[in-house]
This record gives sequence, structure tokens and C-alpha cells, in this order.
Amino acid sequence: MENEISAESIADLEKRLRYISGIIKQNGRKILENYPITAPQFIALQWLVEEGDLTIGELSKKNGLAFSTTTDLVDRMEKNKLVERVRDVNDRRVVRIHVLKKGRSIIEEVITKRQEYLGEILQSFSLEQTGTLNELLSLLHKQMKSFHDK
Repeated sequence: MENEISAESIADLEKRLRYISGIIKQNGRKILENYPITAPQFIALQWLVEEGDLTIGELSKKNGLAFSTTTDLVDRMEKNKLVERVRDVNDRRVVRIHVLKKGRSIIEEVITKRQEYLGEILQSFSLEQTGTLNELLSLLHKQMKSFHDK
């Protein structure tokens, strides 16, 4: 069964998603003003908290940043006691980035504030609308991920 979606509908969806993404980023930056980390550091810490200890190369790939840029980012986070470099127990040649308590605490606080913001926005939605939105966004994410992983 072929699903014919008009170019106009696709353009509208892309525009709305872009605007939503921009608002989320803007609000996220506003929240980060109260913390000693930058937006790129927040993204890196988020990956490390969600995925566990990663190498610089793995973190570079997740962030879509150059290896040298990620190294500088990790250097600054290490200096601020947010992360530490640790040798892999199975292969001493491999160095992984490990989130320290201060880094983990900042991520938890910032994500909680972001969730509170989203909760305020969703107050005007019914439970059914919120459930449907969550379902559809989950499906969109799954499809995008499988398309990207090809």
C-alpha cells in the first residue's frame, strides 16, 4: 500500500518540526545559562549518560563533530570536573570518557527543567492527544533511525 503524501504536506511538517526544534534549542540554552556548561558540552554529557563510557571517536560520531573538536570539548569538561578519562579494563590502549558526579547531576537537573517546560506546554493537550503525539513521534523517530542506519 503506497502512501501518497503531498509535497505541500511534507513541507508543512518539515517547517513545523524545524520551528519546534528551534524553540526547544532556544529554551535549552536559556536553562543552560544557569550552569557551567555550554550547549555542545550538554549534548556530549547527554550521550555519555545515555550510552555509558565512550571513546573520543565514538563521541565524535554521536555528536557529528570532528575528532579534534571533541578532544577540546572533553579537555574543557575534564578541567571542570564533569568527566574523566579512564583506561578500558579490557584493552589498556583504549581510553574512555566517564561522566563524574558533577556532570551527571547537571544533566539530571537540566533534563528535569526541560521536562517541566514541556509539561507546562502540554497542559492544554488532552491525555489522548499527548498519547497520540508521543506515539507518532516515536514512530517518526524509529523510521528516521532505520533510514539513517541503512
